[in-house]
Amino acid sequence: MRDGSAPTSRPTLDQVARAAGVGRGTASRVLNDSPHVSSQARARVLRAVADLGYVPNQAARSLVTRRTDTVALVVSEPEERVFGEPYFAAIVRGIGQRLGEAGLQMLLAMPSGDSERTRAAAYLADRHVDGVLLLSLHAEDPLPALLEERDVPTVTGGRPSAVRPRCVVDVDNLAGGRTAVQHLVGTGRRRLAVLAGPQDMSSGRDRLVGALDAADDAGIPPDGVSVAYGDYSEESGRRAMTELLGAGPAPGAVFAASDLMAVGALRALRSAGLSVPDDVSLVGYDDAPVARLTDPELTTVHQPVTRMGQVMVDLLVDRLSGVEVPRETVLQTRLVVRGSA
Repeated sequence: MRDGSAPTSRPTLDQVARAAGVGRGTASRVLNDSPHVSSQARARVLRAVADLGYVPNQAARSLVTRRTDTVALVVSEPEERVFGEPYFAAIVRGIGQRLGEAGLQMLLAMPSGDSERTRAAAYLADRHVDGVLLLSLHAEDPLPALLEERDVPTVTGGRPSAVRPRCVVDVDNLAGGRTAVQHLVGTGRRRLAVLAGPQDMSSGRDRLVGALDAADDAGIPPDGVSVAYGDYSEESGRRAMTELLGAGPAPGAVFAASDLMAVGALRALRSAGLSVPDDVSLVGYDDAPVARLTDPELTTVHQPVTRMGQVMVDLLVDRLSGVEVPRETVLQTRLVVRGSA
């Protein structure tokens, strides 16, 4: 340092050790949180770090600790869905918030096809990340099993079909589907349509089963319930609703497995000259921002998507710290009544 000016290069670990009066190995153990250091030496090293403004070299630190301070978020959906649908925006918001609070970075991966998933598993298992968050898993996706086999700490959003992961965060979709249809039946409508989500996903199956259970409990015969399928997108909801309208009498009540599907259904109903809620009661699922923008505003099942992302990160951080975590954490839904039903 000359004339009180700032150093021309950043301080090194050797300089920290000299300033603290300890060996380089002791300084390194302090910075890597080793318990094998006296409290006096730890205090001197930390004081030297503060005085010198030392910042550890992350690449060198990771060679010692085997930690990268990076977590991978793997979403098994196309880019247009991940960046265009409100569900993913909300859950990524929760994940990003919690990772930031934990001092972790996020790596986003969207593999498509078995070969890409196999390559992703090899990359993730090779210590490029500390742990993995898996979202939007479809049937027979090999990633959960591959990561578990390679001892990569993983938390899964939603239950996959093929394996039982060590840590899952899910929403009570059975109860959500049941609540939606119970509300529709309570409006006095007896002819019911269900626009179900993808059946290769547990959320799509569970919402349909819950809806059919509620219809059965209400004494609605099987021929009083029409079912068509979509993929949670708006266009698939429009197609499914159009299909049902073309197959027989218009239903008096419709449960759509996502708010976007409900928006598509609303378009199809209006094109057919039907009014919501005068002719048809309509309930969606998600409580996405779009539910407050429709006319009428959409009655929907709220699922705590942002909270789900936060809980996934909390559990992964616990796993990285060696803390035992529950095998399954289930978050509750609630009905939000607006103008459509």
